[in-house]
Amino acid sequence: MLYIVIPVFNRLKYTRECLQSLRRQTRTDFRVVVVDDGSTDGTDRMLADEFPEVVVVKGNGNLFWTAGVNAGIRRALALGASRIMTMNNDVLVLPDFVERMLFWAEKHPNAVLGSLELDVATGQPVYGGERLDWRTNTRHDLLAELDAADHHGLHPVTYLPGRGLLIPLAVIEKIGLFDEKRLPHYLADFDYTSVARLHGFPVYCNYDARLSTYPEESGQEQTRRRRSVRGYFQHLFGIRGGGNLRNFTHFTFKNCPPRYLPYYLLNGYARRLVGYFLH
Repeated sequence: MLYIVIPVFNRLKYTRECLQSLRRQTRTDFRVVVVDDGSTDGTDRMLADEFPEVVVVKGNGNLFWTAGVNAGIRRALALGASRIMTMNNDVLVLPDFVERMLFWAEKHPNAVLGSLELDVATGQPVYGGERLDWRTNTRHDLLAELDAADHHGLHPVTYLPGRGLLIPLAVIEKIGLFDEKRLPHYLADFDYTSVARLHGFPVYCNYDARLSTYPEESGQEQTRRRRSVRGYFQHLFGIRGGGNLRNFTHFTFKNCPPRYLPYYLLNGYARRLVGYFLH
């Protein structure tokens, strides 16, 4: 059984629409676990009244993304999950999303699978995975490199985000859960999928499975739109900071080949220190 784990904190509207899109799936052999980390906007009542089939795990407001996902995974495993999918609440999945994810999961049972992301406003692809050259800290965006005719099937990547991320049970048994101690919010998904790849599990972006996202609503985008000294500090040191230097350091030491470590660290620090003002 596939269990879909969704951590939420407020943003009731997004959670409702996400769960409604999951109800419209062509393949229905899955269950949903929502980790409600202390929402104060009526999310708990909405879940109870409108989605009684959803398993709800309660948090105290201090879980953040990583610990929230781990709490949901633990509940799913206790209920007998054989596959886990992590998903953010601000996504809308197309009706055949689960069907197309499970199609490839059944062909590649040990593979970690991500999905093609579309802009909810335009329907155009905005993220299709990337390959990282550790030597130069250069990211190769698959959407920019692939012809439109190749926007289907599986494509190998270095890591994947947690929005629509399918994880086989074998991966969890081998490497455990997400690193909530060192990566409590950002980079935990990229780290987990990179570590899985280093342990021999294939990591693919599945271009046949598509979901829609709100690119302008991400935490990083909102922080950059409100450029300020305080925002810069939060960007570099805050737990939700997209350029958090501590998180980047942990990610690098866990995943970067040792021979490329000095340059990758220095280059990454420089990009984070100046990047806040350039985007």
